[in-house]
Amino acid sequence: MKITILNLFILSLASFRLTRLIVFDKITEFIREPFFDEVAEENEEGEIEVYYIPKKTGAGKFLGELLSCYWCTGIWASTAVVGMFLLSPDYTTPVILVLAVAGLASILESIVQLFIEK
Repeated sequence: MKITILNLFILSLASFRLTRLIVFDKITEFIREPFFDEVAEENEEGEIEVYYIPKKTGAGKFLGELLSCYWCTGIWASTAVVGMFLLSPDYTTPVILVLAVAGLASILESIVQLFIEK
């Protein structure tokens, strides 16, 4: 199957958004939670900061390390998006398009926030 520049752009945006959804978003925190230990520390201003450290052993360690690495998760998310597109484009294109539109929207929102903060 031939991948056009437009396909590549859409797949890239969808992969970007899926990766951020898995690694950072609050809505998927329940997926990440079993693979991390929570560590709270007080900073110099007396505020409590919470850090998430991957589990120390076993599958929890492996998946915690994977989920804490944006680049690592991005490869697997990209593999899933491209695989879905190549194996079943008729059924998965709507999901991929939603992720791509959300990815582009998040990029545009970040750009807008740069101008608002100045």
